[in-house]
Amino acid sequence: MAKNNQQEAQQEQVATTVSGVEEFFKKNQKVIEWVLIAIIVIILGILAYNKWVLAPAKQEAQGQMFPAEQQFRDGNFEAALNGDGNILGFNQIIDQYGKKGGKSVYFYAGICNLQLGNYQEAIDLLRKYSTKDKVMQGRTLCAIGDAYCNLQDYTNALANYKKAAAVEENAFAATYLLKAGLVCEETGDMDGALKFYKEIETKYPQTLEGYDIQKYIARIENSK
Repeated sequence: MAKNNQQEAQQEQVATTVSGVEEFFKKNQKVIEWVLIAIIVIILGILAYNKWVLAPAKQEAQGQMFPAEQQFRDGNFEAALNGDGNILGFNQIIDQYGKKGGKSVYFYAGICNLQLGNYQEAIDLLRKYSTKDKVMQGRTLCAIGDAYCNLQDYTNALANYKKAAAVEENAFAATYLLKAGLVCEETGDMDGALKFYKEIETKYPQTLEGYDIQKYIARIENSK
């Protein structure tokens, strides 16, 4: 009997809740309809923007990237960065399109600045570049380290070389470790340098850096 009473109470509670919901929708029907219409309009607006504005802008930006990339590959870093009167450079592409042509525009512009001696500009641009590609992550961090090294900011240079080497264990890591070791030598940290050189000897003996690493190790060990 108590069980039946409990079931009846639960049913009444459910009925009351349903009735309350129905009453709410009746009282607020117009508001709900306008909210739904607004949501639909927003969704359609986003879709229209993506199709008619964003997609064409991306396509146009990518089209402008090709000539600049060709100048970059040819080693014409000034033309690649600032254009030559006939093509847009990466700076103009960033100004006009942002990252619509792809985030690689920041990488290209950063490397151009690095090659042209604009080290702080290179750092600022390279920090805006992001990718899931491990090799490119390492290259970017190394390039940032190179820029800091040219600014004689050896603390940040070393930090970025170490980060680059830690991204993934591959042949490129040997290059980053070697640069880290050279920075340590530049700052007088011979033990730190030796540690990086030993890591190359152990992990990457088949790389170009690995073939020559004994002379770096010997130089430090013979100086002690």
